Amino acid sequence: MTAPATVAWIVGATSGVGRASALALAGPDRHLVLSGRRESLLGQLADEVTGQGGDATVLALDATDGAAVDAAAMRISAERGDVGELLFSAGLNVRDRSWADLKMGEFDAIVDTNLNAVARAISLVLPGMRSRGAGRVVVISSWAGWTYGRGAGVAYSASKTALKALTESLNDQEGPHGISACLLCPGDIDTPLIDNRPVVPDQAQRERMLTPDDVARAVAFVFGLPRHACVNELVISPIESPSYGR
Repeated sequence: MTAPATVAWIVGATSGVGRASALALAGPDRHLVLSGRRESLLGQLADEVTGQGGDATVLALDATDGAAVDAAAMRISAERGDVGELLFSAGLNVRDRSWADLKMGEFDAIVDTNLNAVARAISLVLPGMRSRGAGRVVVISSWAGWTYGRGAGVAYSASKTALKALTESLNDQEGPHGISACLLCPGDIDTPLIDNRPVVPDQAQRERMLTPDDVARAVAFVFGLPRHACVNELVISPIESPSYGR
């Protein structure tokens, strides 16, 4: 009897690493649930996944909208079963990043996206993972979540650094239930998020950065490991100029 496809929920699938990871994970052994804010782009991605022989459902949402995320998790469980793999790739940063320019409204929005929304998504899939006795979570953090990154910003650095405690506590407490988490910390990636930097990198600088596909290959590696293996933390950077990240 063929094993049922693993339900893999990708939050932040619209662009960048999330989008590239969906294509890297596409195949008959997974059903991908693609979430992000732009439904039309998610639909295009779902078509590409199908074209590669995969299967996908689109659930558009804002990762910081708790009610929408709760509803999405309930719908996935009802229609597809328990989530076996969760990739959280949504992220936010702003142009004004220093203490001198700090706006608490922006601080709250960054922490809500980069930390609170991650905790919510994980908490929603944990019961199903526990009942299955298996599950894997990959959280896209940043070089700034691995070590202090000058220029990453107060809110971004704080939120990304906190993800280390989030994933370590998950491994510590849920490992006995067959659940593992990986904190994936990339250096500079050429994604739309870097357009929010105080000084936007030029084309020559972008060409020296990681691509979303580079990081997606790391995501696929982690999800492809045997159940008993856990990559607690994975750092990947451009060979020329590792920096403070996304």
